[in-house]
Amino acid sequence: MIPSETSTHGVRVRATPAYESEHSRPDDSQFIFSYHIQIANESRKPVQLLSRHWIIIDADGHREDVRGPGVVGLTPRIGPGESFEYDSFCPLRTPWGTMEGSYRLALEGGAAFEARIARFVLAAPTQAVK
Repeated sequence: MIPSETSTHGVRVRATPAYESEHSRPDDSQFIFSYHIQIANESRKPVQLLSRHWIIIDADGHREDVRGPGVVGLTPRIGPGESFEYDSFCPLRTPWGTMEGSYRLALEGGAAFEARIARFVLAAPTQAVK
């Protein structure tokens, strides 16, 4: 699958999706996708990740908004020139869908902004879909 990448105020977010065949059950309309995220601080100031907002849309047009503090239980501080990486997953009832969203980040000193997560496609290989 094709990664997505975007930069907002010097923070680059790269998302790399993958289909997890060993955890999926296509006959039961259960498709599991993982994604690897890299958040790179290319600015001159430290940032702290405060929260996330994901927009997940499946092939039937069903939209789910997922909001919460941090990522994978963490609110990392990312210094200039540093990056933070994590892996997570997304279950879908359809063999394809999309994800996009944003991270709420705070600059050292208090100002906050939304770092965009560009849309990426989650797609099971055609042989997985019957």
